[in-house]
Amino acid sequence: MNSDSVVEGALQGAASDMSYLSLFLEADIVVKLVMLGLLAASIWSWAIIIDKVLLYARTKKQMERFENVFWSGQSLDELYKSLGSRANDGMAALFVAAMREWKRSLETPKPAIASLQQRIDRVMDLTISREAERLEKRLLFLATIGSAAPFVGLFGTVWGIMNAFTSIAASKNTSLAVVAPGIAEALFATALGLIAAIPAVIAYNKLQSDAGKLSARMEGFADEFSAILSRRIDERV
Repeated sequence: MNSDSVVEGALQGAASDMSYLSLFLEADIVVKLVMLGLLAASIWSWAIIIDKVLLYARTKKQMERFENVFWSGQSLDELYKSLGSRANDGMAALFVAAMREWKRSLETPKPAIASLQQRIDRVMDLTISREAERLEKRLLFLATIGSAAPFVGLFGTVWGIMNAFTSIAASKNTSLAVVAPGIAEALFATALGLIAAIPAVIAYNKLQSDAGKLSARMEGFADEFSAILSRRIDERV
């Protein structure tokens, strides 16, 4: 068997052993930890993305349903009785918080009507802040993964290439059969970093925009409801 056949056989053996699983199993322990961390981050990112997509769709549907009931002409007191005894989100939570403050103020022996509008507005602002925090919860993780994952992958790549060149120096062989596996293992870490980062960045921007639209919608309802209660307060003064 001539030298060309030996080199060709080595190249074929290296090519047949270049699967993703083989790249992971043959990698250095540090590179393996980087790969596992990026894989876990990617899985967790997708879990957050799916959860937020479902949450925003559910919240939007609840808001539309509540607005239909609210503007149907039903009595505010009746609507409050139907919603006050259960957990509410979105506009319903906003409505219940404002009505609860309205009821408490009027049921006191000496109703403080003069400052009631300010208290109602403050209660609704706090409720909007809590709802916005609920909608945006864990979005920061997506932003962190989007910005940090490529650098973590790059660290794994640099570490893997260092090991690859160390192996080349030790074997004193610069053939492709010796160089390719180590370089491929190193670049695999960067690929995993990009796989984790790209969906996280895209999803963060989209979900952040959707959360802002839902919060703006609640703020718009708060202004309208505040005007309704303001007219009622003026009637009682």
